Order: sequence, then structure tokens, then C-alpha cells
Amino acid sequence: MPIRITLLGDTSLMRRKSWPRVGRFRYIARENRWEWSDEIIRMHGYEPGRVTPTTDLLLAHKHPDDKPTVLELIERACRYGVPFSNRHRIIDSSGDVHIVVVVANPIYDGRGVVTGAAGFFVDITQQFQADVQEQLTGAVLAVNARRAVINQALGVLMLQHGLDADAAFELLTRLSQRSNTKVRILAERIVADAAGREVPLNGVASAVGGPLRVPQGVSN
Repeated sequence: MPIRITLLGDTSLMRRKSWPRVGRFRYIARENRWEWSDEIIRMHGYEPGRVTPTTDLLLAHKHPDDKPTVLELIERACRYGVPFSNRHRIIDSSGDVHIVVVVANPIYDGRGVVTGAAGFFVDITQQFQADVQEQLTGAVLAVNARRAVINQALGVLMLQHGLDADAAFELLTRLSQRSNTKVRILAERIVADAAGREVPLNGVASAVGGPLRVPQGVSN
């Protein structure tokens, strides 16, 4: 079965398939019988009444990397009566990956013997992607901000010392090493110092805390 992961930020899948978010299930171990609500059937990409839930069908839709863990949790719940909560991936009939949380508790008969497990699935794909997208957006903005200030600092060095872009970058790198200051922090200091001067001839010297000498080998 081909696996297709929906790109972050692409909400067309959610608009196309309005899956309910929560579904209930029950598993009777001695009969190896599953009962899925319509919501869980739809999470797996089927219409209610079109498939019969089985253990083989359940495992066929688990992401290959998550399948061993899910198997172990089901076995522990049915054999030892251990409740569990687990987040894993399922692959629906169209090849789309969903992030689901499964919560299950053991089922007991009248004698207190474990006969199976029951619980529910929660499809958290949309929220999971939104959280990841927010984190990625923040990271991208931070990277862009760092690049912007470094580019501005390079512009200051090129203007002050008549350097081309490559020589300005080499100078910035050497100044960073000499002053034991991160390139981004040094760039921020250079830009801030230059912004406070009409003719920033001494900006770099101020930023590195001493007189500027263009390192040997850096030429304009």
C-alpha cells in the first residue's frame, strides 16, 4: 500500500474528508472480534457497512514503524488487563497518514477474568499538524531574522571598507573568531552601532570592543 503524507499547512484533505474526531471500539479476545463505531471506520478510509473490522484489517492500516508497539499494547491489555494510552499513525485506504490517540481499558466477565479491551480512537491529525506548522513557522522566521541581520552587517562592512560580499563575510567571520562572539550577535552589534551614526566609520571597532584592523588576507 503506497503511503502518502499530507504536507503541513495543506488543509484541503480536511475539507475533502470531514472525519469525525472520536470513535469507540470493543475487542472480544476469545472470539478475536472487533466492533468499531462508524467514526473509526471512516478514520481508516471506509464507509460504514463496507468492511468488517478484523485484527488483520487493523494491523494492515498501522504505520509499519508503529505496528509492533500497537500489537504489544493490545496483547498486554487482553492478557494481563493493563489499560493503555498510545499515540501512533494509521494509513487510511487512500494512503493518507493520520495521527491517532488510542485509549483502552480491559473488559472483565462476571468472574473477573479479562475478556478483551474497549476504548476510543481520537484523530488528532489536524491539531498535530497545526502544532508542528506553528513550530516550523517560528523556526523559519528565526532563521530568516538571523540571515537578515547578518546580511545587513555585511552591507555595513562592504560600505565601510570597500569590500565585496565574499571579503565582507570573511571579515565578519574572522572578527567573530577573534572576539569570541557568535556571528549573529556580532552582526547585531555592528548593525545597531551603524544605525546610531550618520557616518559609521568606527562601527565595527565599537562592536568588537576595540580598534579595527582588517585581518591579513582580507582585501578590497
